[in-house]
Amino acid sequence: MATIVGAATALSASKSFDSRKLHLPSRRSLSVSERKGSFLVVRSDGSVVHKAHRAQKLIANAVATKADSSAASTASKPGHELLLFEALREGLEEEMDRDPTVCVMGEDVGHYGGSYKVTKGLATKYGDLRVLDTPIAENSFTGMGIGAAMTGLRPIVEGMNMGFLLLAFNQISNNCGMLHYTSGGQFKIPIVIRGPGGVGRQLGAEHSQRLESYFQSIPGIQMVACSTPYNAKGLMKAAIRSENPVILFEHVLLYNLKERIPDEEYVCSLEEAEMVRPGEHVTILTYSRMRYHVMQAAKTLVNKGYDPEVIDIRSLKPFDLHTIGNSVKKTHRVLIVEECMRTGGIGASLTAAITENFNDYLDAPIICLSSQDVPTPYAGTLEEWTVVQPAQIVTAVEQLCQ
Repeated sequence: MATIVGAATALSASKSFDSRKLHLPSRRSLSVSERKGSFLVVRSDGSVVHKAHRAQKLIANAVATKADSSAASTASKPGHELLLFEALREGLEEEMDRDPTVCVMGEDVGHYGGSYKVTKGLATKYGDLRVLDTPIAENSFTGMGIGAAMTGLRPIVEGMNMGFLLLAFNQISNNCGMLHYTSGGQFKIPIVIRGPGGVGRQLGAEHSQRLESYFQSIPGIQMVACSTPYNAKGLMKAAIRSENPVILFEHVLLYNLKERIPDEEYVCSLEEAEMVRPGEHVTILTYSRMRYHVMQAAKTLVNKGYDPEVIDIRSLKPFDLHTIGNSVKKTHRVLIVEECMRTGGIGASLTAAITENFNDYLDAPIICLSSQDVPTPYAGTLEEWTVVQPAQIVTAVEQLCQ
């Protein structure tokens, strides 16, 4: 309960805000049209402003279309073009419009707009209490977010860098993942923990962490990794609406990817993989930045006569074994490509799951290409050598298909 007390203390300490004066209008007191198309702005002085927004149509079963390399065909598609960080912001903004309990907290997420501008402009629109700037204290504001989720809010906690969230590992493990169970179902923890990670451009070892392997063993937590503007927005919206705690992994080098996404509202499933390229000869399982290394290698493989099937697993916990299994039964060969560390990484867990469930369908041992078990070097050339490159993927497929 310390997290709840901490959240209340942080709010009540403000000189300009008295929590006793904050009275949110009940949903019953609003008209039907207001409930469907409105959002609340909570200002730092405690005043509440009711605003309306344009209603949008929901596509329940939206499926990502295969990317087209032709600029002409892309321009002719319906929708609008967004960079990946803008797609994250659009999804976040739509959910804040839809649900007044959605709020954001983290370092510099307010008027600065976040370290990668995912929350740019949200503090001005929704007020300082729904977009809360915090001190540099990951364990404190992550704990506060968990406490806020326990009391009925839907917080999105941003880690300025995923490596910094190791400071909040106790809160994420012992509180976020377990409180629903240890409270006998009395509390739900509908929280989203998100932020940039992965190997960037000479960011050094401490800022190049891949924490998927750290968090995958925590019971009660879901994990997803976005790789395109389309699935970044769809996964963000799905994570916010989920009743479970969700960790959304974003890659620092993918924020400036551009893609045309639908104008209509859509939500991606948190537990489904994406078929990126159908094929017959080998199943390549990947996620996040490595999706693009794999697709680069796939062009070379096609020229050499191979037909790889590429799947972006997206859901890191739980795995979509239905999609993965159907692919294994068709190709009978599996290559896993990840940026995570080899020892205890996502690839190791995926290898175990495939072996346990689909071993009889395999015609060759599973090959897993992972980052080397070393701290990421600062030197650019050394940094590249620690991460899987397209040429290694081509060689591995040739070895599998011999």
